[in-house]
Amino acid sequence: MTAAQADPVTTSVLEIDSPRVEDGAAIWRIARDSEVLDLNSSYSYLLWCRDFATTSVVARDRPGGDPIAFITGYVRPERPETLVVWQVAVDDAHRGRGLAGTLLDALTLKVAASHGITAVETTITPDNVPSDRLFTSYAERRGATVSREVLFDEGVFPADSGESHLPEVLYRIAPVAA
Repeated sequence: MTAAQADPVTTSVLEIDSPRVEDGAAIWRIARDSEVLDLNSSYSYLLWCRDFATTSVVARDRPGGDPIAFITGYVRPERPETLVVWQVAVDDAHRGRGLAGTLLDALTLKVAASHGITAVETTITPDNVPSDRLFTSYAERRGATVSREVLFDEGVFPADSGESHLPEVLYRIAPVAA
């Protein structure tokens, strides 16, 4: 078997669509296995797939298959022209192929067309180089600018949580019209 034959992203149809409630468990597992995302409860991923499906996407390596990657997002209530990207994760077996960038582009087209989005926001910790690269290259592809500022300093996270947390830097990318 050649490398191309073993690669499900290049040998089969990649399906990108909205998540369904039944995708919640798979999305939770992908987030857990990423070992870099803040893992939310499995219940929250089920709710996300129900309540924010129109502003989120999943990738499947075959039509109707289980998710192999996802992006969760929402339209910011105080800035309805802004899509906030909450989490991006790709299953380990499918990393390194540009899937996160493909999903981010697909999500922007989908949400910009239906919600009039002109900006994307996300937060990234200073040690998360892959996410910095993902969103910086996304901005470059769109000819947009990226502004960065600390949104949540480590001092606002609960000290008694048993975990330390780096600052969350807000990336604001605009304009990102469809």
